[in-house]
Amino acid sequence: MWLPSRFSFKFSVSALRRGVPPSYPHVVRRGGCNTAAFMPEAAGFEGVSGRAALQEFSVSNSEDFWAAVARQRLSWIRPFHTVQDCDLSRGRIKWFQGGMLNVSVNCLDRQVHICPERVALIWERDERGSEVRYTYRQLLEMTCRVGNLLKRHGVRKGDCVTIYMPTCPLAVASMLACARIGAAHNVVFAGFSADALAERIRDAQSSIVITMNQGVRGGKVTELKKTVDTAVQSCPTVRHVFVAMRTETLVPMTDRDVLMDEMLKEDVVCEPAAMNSEDVLFLLYTSGSTGKPKGLVHTQAGYLLYAALTQRYVFSYHDGDVFGCVADIGWITGHSYIVYGPLANGATTVLFESTPVYPDPGRYWETVERLKINQFYGAPTAIRLLLKYGDQWVNKYDRSSLKTLGSETGGICIAPKPSEPDEEIVPGMAMRPFFGIKPVLMDTEGKVLTANNTSGALCIAQPWPGMARTIHNNHERFIETYCQPYPGYFFTGDGAYRSPKGYYQITGRLDDVINVSGHRIGTAEIEDVVNQCPAVAESAVIGYSHDIKGQGIYAFVVLKKNMKIKEEDLYKQLNSVVSEKIAKYACPDFILLVKRLPKTRSGKIMRRVLRKVVESDLDSLGDLSTLDDPAAVQEIIEGHAKISMK
Repeated sequence: MWLPSRFSFKFSVSALRRGVPPSYPHVVRRGGCNTAAFMPEAAGFEGVSGRAALQEFSVSNSEDFWAAVARQRLSWIRPFHTVQDCDLSRGRIKWFQGGMLNVSVNCLDRQVHICPERVALIWERDERGSEVRYTYRQLLEMTCRVGNLLKRHGVRKGDCVTIYMPTCPLAVASMLACARIGAAHNVVFAGFSADALAERIRDAQSSIVITMNQGVRGGKVTELKKTVDTAVQSCPTVRHVFVAMRTETLVPMTDRDVLMDEMLKEDVVCEPAAMNSEDVLFLLYTSGSTGKPKGLVHTQAGYLLYAALTQRYVFSYHDGDVFGCVADIGWITGHSYIVYGPLANGATTVLFESTPVYPDPGRYWETVERLKINQFYGAPTAIRLLLKYGDQWVNKYDRSSLKTLGSETGGICIAPKPSEPDEEIVPGMAMRPFFGIKPVLMDTEGKVLTANNTSGALCIAQPWPGMARTIHNNHERFIETYCQPYPGYFFTGDGAYRSPKGYYQITGRLDDVINVSGHRIGTAEIEDVVNQCPAVAESAVIGYSHDIKGQGIYAFVVLKKNMKIKEEDLYKQLNSVVSEKIAKYACPDFILLVKRLPKTRSGKIMRRVLRKVVESDLDSLGDLSTLDDPAAVQEIIEGHAKISMK
């Protein structure tokens, strides 16, 4: 029962009295591991000593492990009676059944009860040096006001609200407000076109869209409200568009539109809805690189628990640290490691609105110095971009506050940490499975490969709480994609290598495989070798139809900034290193130098677009507005045309 109180956070009092602490000390002892200090729940796991033993216990005694962690780390309105009811062969995934909770209470109220003035958010605005801080009390009040505003305009439990906003505190409050009143949210990256936005609104059947008048990123202004106005023309379910003001520029308003300033009239208390563990928390759509976007569904308890646990243990997060994930909230990484994971742990989390090169390539490191960031989590594509500018921008700033660096994914399953304090970390390898994760490698006949020093299709042998539950309105597609390729296992879509020591290295998507004269080779393997050339910043490799070999190899190469090298010399270097490291058959048939690669806003290289260009199928390029820089495609089209004429 909710305690009758003017202050909604007092629910946390009853939760805390039931033994739910707001956070845990993260103790590392050099030369040994006090397992119970590292993870307090381990005190109840008989015979478990050390982190390797803890991981083994979490897999072999999965229900005991997750039950203990869920009871201690989440505040429950009603306890769960069944830890899991899962059948991967049928795509049935249910965790903590019978339990009821509210995600926003877990992220906000219990933190306000303990430390209301702790900083929850540091908004690193596009304008450098103009950061804004929000305490947990302020974030809770903002969340409650937005929740009450949504309810006053007809949003009910089970509805889905689309959020089309840049990374900012109000976007976080809007997500949490949906969770508070029992509505699902559908965050769409605020750089997608009107068509891409409309497709996601229609599929989610949203009646409410929340946006801003304009967005500001990298010194450029984007017309968000104008994009929404165009999108909702083909979305008959939309009743209201809520509009916040990021800039002072006025935008046209209609009877459908509601200024977010109205939230200031709302009460700072909003009664949290009691949600079942498997109620929908949010939908999140893919970028649509392979066709119609998939609306992946995540639910309440399991997702929150897994996001919180990975944020704390993968990054060695300690109470009082400043956690800096520089992703966008429009992606799963932003959901997990900007919003839900850090806030559930009572962390101070950074919202990064800008780009890594604005106003100069030192932006990340200047931000680290100024905000004293302890954990920095960024996209691999951003790191590759910064390689072009050399080390001087890194060395210019004080980075002594940094303790952990990571490159991003949205629900970490394999990572170098947690590990014993003195254990090795191998650059470029994912390495160790996280708690509750049991990876396996499968051969082409669907048999489990048990030996080390081998490669295969990467699958997960048993379910875990943080996994997606289905694809919205298309569970059959979910089963076909993830459950049917290897019955009884969850198929990640990736290939992996397991080293002689048992460490895992992701080798690339299995659908990115080229068959050259009968030799099957992953594009990622070729790219890794090409990127070893001192002149190369990054590359993308695709296969194309070849009359003799079946498929040829086409490489798109970005050089490091200010790198001067003759094309003829570069081609010789690349073919030499590929021949030496892989084989002669893996040498590219064509190499096209480009200034940039076509990527989604999350940094995914759009190889589908590259294939269409090489195949001269320009009419099927699709919606390029979802790319980070659509102009890159035209440059590649022109460059390919010149090569074709030779």
